[in-house]
Amino acid sequence: MAEKNYDSEFCGSLPLHQINLIQDYGYLLVLDKQSLQIIQVSENTEELFDLKPSAIIGHTLSKYVGETQISALKSKLERGLSDKIPVTLDFESANGKRQMLAIVHGKSDYLVVELEKVDQDFKRYFTDVYQEIKFAMAAIEAAASVEEVCKVAIHELKKLSGFDGIMMYRFDENWNGTVIAEEKEPGLEEYIGLTFPASDVPKQARAMYQNNPYRLIPNRNYTPVRLYPVINPLTHAFIDLSDCNLRSVANVHLEYLKNMNVVASMSTRVIKDGQLWGLIACHHLTPRYLNYEICSVFELLSNVISTRVSSILNKETFDLTTTLQQKRAELVEFVYAEDDLAKGLLRHNDVNLLGMFNATGAAVTRNGNVKVLGEVPEPDQMENLIFWLQGKDLNKSFSINNLASIYDDAEEFAAVGSGLLAIPVDSDKGDYIICFRPEQVRTINWGGNPDEAINFEGDGKNYHPRNSFKLWQQTVRQTSLPWKDFELTAAEELRSFAFEFKTKQVSG
Repeated sequence: MAEKNYDSEFCGSLPLHQINLIQDYGYLLVLDKQSLQIIQVSENTEELFDLKPSAIIGHTLSKYVGETQISALKSKLERGLSDKIPVTLDFESANGKRQMLAIVHGKSDYLVVELEKVDQDFKRYFTDVYQEIKFAMAAIEAAASVEEVCKVAIHELKKLSGFDGIMMYRFDENWNGTVIAEEKEPGLEEYIGLTFPASDVPKQARAMYQNNPYRLIPNRNYTPVRLYPVINPLTHAFIDLSDCNLRSVANVHLEYLKNMNVVASMSTRVIKDGQLWGLIACHHLTPRYLNYEICSVFELLSNVISTRVSSILNKETFDLTTTLQQKRAELVEFVYAEDDLAKGLLRHNDVNLLGMFNATGAAVTRNGNVKVLGEVPEPDQMENLIFWLQGKDLNKSFSINNLASIYDDAEEFAAVGSGLLAIPVDSDKGDYIICFRPEQVRTINWGGNPDEAINFEGDGKNYHPRNSFKLWQQTVRQTSLPWKDFELTAAEELRSFAFEFKTKQVSG
């Protein structure tokens, strides 16, 4: 079968940012940005203030926090708050003084303040692990390949965090994630080499990692905490909790963790060129809370990992691009030497279109004449393909690695032409430069049946995640290796040259 897209529209449409609940390992305050008046609280703040939520609303933060700390907070706000900032606040109540770590988020009209208890032991702990952190950074930066970076990273993070299991999985072009490194204790299933469908981390969840370096769930059996009042009085809507660490978790994900035999989890992003490249998933068999300071260590190492992965991959791309550009320059010389586009691109054994675009077949068409090299479709198949391309009215290069998915006749020549790169020189006249890539029959080892990633009940409303992550194999056919971005850039450069060359020939 052809490769399917598992980036579920249903999963990707769930409003995760408007759950309007938080996890119970912290507290949430919403303040008016100008007056610092409390306008919303999580209902568990009664533990902190020794007051009902309704009795807290309307008071300024200064009623519960000393003026010195309020002044320091205002000073930071006046300098402009474009990111989350941590501050320490001492809350006074009938239960005495409680020191809290406050993570302050700036919104247009209000502030969101996440509160967690300060870990008094962290200074000692940080001193103990500082050298380990430095060693981890050095080991990651010294890794010579992406695979080595990932193995070193999860090994060091497992030592620092104490999680039972950590795995790194990398997203493909369809947002499926394949586990490429893993360390697990007994009791957790091993997933190395398995692929998880895109719906497991839907698009709106992926987008949240642009603002949130990590996501912590200390105990999937927590009791969700509501906000009071439910509606934000300034926006008259549910509050946007998308960048809050405390944000509650969708029930379907909690059930997903349960099916994995996981009680606590944490995920950390890996970014390349500003886009989500992969995730580091941490799992624990029992509840496990990591304080903000240790989470910050994860954030630091996430940045180090992202930088190293980007450096290695960008170097590989640079080297491949440089080689491709050299081949393009040689082909241009051959075309001028031959004074013929087809001969220049196809005839030379050492440098030709096949080598330039990692193709196994190529064709150059002009005025109804077709010149070919390598393995290509039969003449009648080629003629029909050119008519089909003309119908698309291309004005730039077109590529696909599963041609049969949009052109039925391609099933007949999938063995030689599952992948297509078509460079229009003059679409109206059927003049193209075409490259083919053969079918790559491959087996995907899925972590459970991806067609059962979401299972609806009879009412069509309630749903559940799959309950098995055992190996489920799928054979993919009629698909070639994908065309890389730098190859498509080179194709456009070749198109510009071919058009100019043809224009000169006509005018000459």
